[in-house]
Amino acid sequence: MMLTSVDSIQHWAVIPASGVGQRMQADRPKQYLPLSDKTILQHTLERLLSHPEIDGAVLVLGEEDPLWERLQFSTDKPLLICHGGAQRQHSVYNGLLALHEHTKADPMVLIHDAVRPFVSHDDLSRLIELAGCQPDGALLAAPVADTLKLADDQAQVVQTQDRHNLWRALTPQAFRLSTILAALKSAIDQDLAITDDASAMELAGYHPRLVSSSSINFKITTADDLLLARYIVQIVPVGNSH
Repeated sequence: MMLTSVDSIQHWAVIPASGVGQRMQADRPKQYLPLSDKTILQHTLERLLSHPEIDGAVLVLGEEDPLWERLQFSTDKPLLICHGGAQRQHSVYNGLLALHEHTKADPMVLIHDAVRPFVSHDDLSRLIELAGCQPDGALLAAPVADTLKLADDQAQVVQTQDRHNLWRALTPQAFRLSTILAALKSAIDQDLAITDDASAMELAGYHPRLVSSSSINFKITTADDLLLARYIVQIVPVGNSH
């Protein structure tokens, strides 16, 4: 299959941000929690949209989100807004549909968690380059470094798992719009449980490329994660793209 030159296609970020963040147990969805002088979501958007190869973004919000407009976020790149669905895969699918209706082209889409504000421009550049080299797409990931234990229902160790060739899937995950749109639609139509967008691609028979990412690209999910993020941002400001 002949692939289009990376330089000749557009790259759009798709950010699902309609979750309520129950594990954080905060008074607002975790993407709106403060991190230094801005919300986590603002930092994430600025990090993505400041990358020179990203042409625009689609932000997927909850239908009754009262907080987004209060941020008065501005950017000189296109920013499309749409509403999410029942689960993450439905929200991502809605975002992809919004982009499909916006453009006649088949851009590369970088689907990224709203609460990963530390992804580096270097990692984004490598992801864009490698995802553009094959039809199956690519995703940022990190090799598993810890010893893995399989437990029973009483939390007792059953055995130690071999971690060789095991990776933790991160985001962004990058695919051509038409391909991931079809893969997600198939998974949703079959009511299949998927935990990330690469899973939908795998179920459709694709084999995305793993691209090693910095460990600082973590997801802010719990109160401990937020404490760590607030410590890191004092040392390495989010605005430092590298």
